[in-house]
Amino acid sequence: MNHLFRDAWFLARTDTWRLLRGRETLMWTFFMPVVFFYFIGMVNNNGSSGEKDVLAVSVAPDAGFLADELVQRLGSHDFEIVRPESRDKFLLFRRRLEIPAGFTEAVLAGKPMKVGFSRTGDDSGADYDRVRISRATYSALADLIAIRQGGAQPTPEQFRQLAAEPRTLQLDVKIAGHRIVPPSGYEQSVPGTMVMFTLTVLFTAGAVSLTLERNYGILRRLAYSPMSRGAVVLGKWGARMAIGAIQIAAAMITGSVLFGVHWGPNLPMVVVVMLAYGGLVASLAMLLGNFGRTLTQVIGLGVISSNLLAGLGGCWWPVEITPLWTQRLALFLPTGWTMDALHKLMNFGASPATVIPHVCVSVALALAAGWVLARTFRFE
Repeated sequence: MNHLFRDAWFLARTDTWRLLRGRETLMWTFFMPVVFFYFIGMVNNNGSSGEKDVLAVSVAPDAGFLADELVQRLGSHDFEIVRPESRDKFLLFRRRLEIPAGFTEAVLAGKPMKVGFSRTGDDSGADYDRVRISRATYSALADLIAIRQGGAQPTPEQFRQLAAEPRTLQLDVKIAGHRIVPPSGYEQSVPGTMVMFTLTVLFTAGAVSLTLERNYGILRRLAYSPMSRGAVVLGKWGARMAIGAIQIAAAMITGSVLFGVHWGPNLPMVVVVMLAYGGLVASLAMLLGNFGRTLTQVIGLGVISSNLLAGLGGCWWPVEITPLWTQRLALFLPTGWTMDALHKLMNFGASPATVIPHVCVSVALALAAGWVLARTFRFE
């Protein structure tokens, strides 16, 4: 037993150093994830993280007090209101609202007026923006009608007085449970890219290097050495696990320092989840390299399968915004249950015990793959 671990440690150490010297491995382990962090984070930054959305408002000088009333109501609907100094600065904002001249005078005279809302991009938050703006507009109109039906003249004081009156119809609101807000921006892109690139690097560099060693006769020479099959398998797995652990550590540090990602109150469990996932991916990469017959076959299967698993598993976008059947399918994929565990720990306030099943499944499948490798490992 001592010989097995000693030989495995020697192979893992030398293989790790050899893999890290490859320029492709270095680029896809340390450089490309950062690029993807940024671009995917910018694409996914749709304002659904619970923070107030910035709304630029341009009010004509003679728009009147109803314009101020409308702007005030927009601020109470999770908009952060800004009033740019110039037209050029106004057009730089993503959400823009224009209240035309003579707004109050026309509305009080019963003339229809249009409030112009424009938005850059038509992502999943666009409809939510329109609903909030419509709600603020129609509530102001409803209060205006109520004031006039009471026989009063509409003034800012009348609006404040109406708002202070007790409502005849009240809504009793109770918390039904913790609201699940799908992560966006870097909170989604950094963990997702980390999961994806751990899979991609090990499925390509890890599996390809094993195929090359078999083609060049390196594994055949190991077969003639005093090392046991178990030591060779454990050593090769250890090297790939080390590459995965290094990549995970680099991604987490970079995400924290450069992109301000908060890994939640249960950081140790996040690390456990990722290490269990890395161990599983290292085993799957070994299986791919073991049963793949040609270099082209291994590269093709590695690239296609890693991208397919990343897309279906929720690495590119939050799986919570996809149809229910897609969310269920993701839980049967390594990327899917790993992303589910990360979201629960980082974004949904779940306890570490909640993700123990995710860790157990990853470890169990990694051990099963190791058992298969120990009995079927091909030296030539």
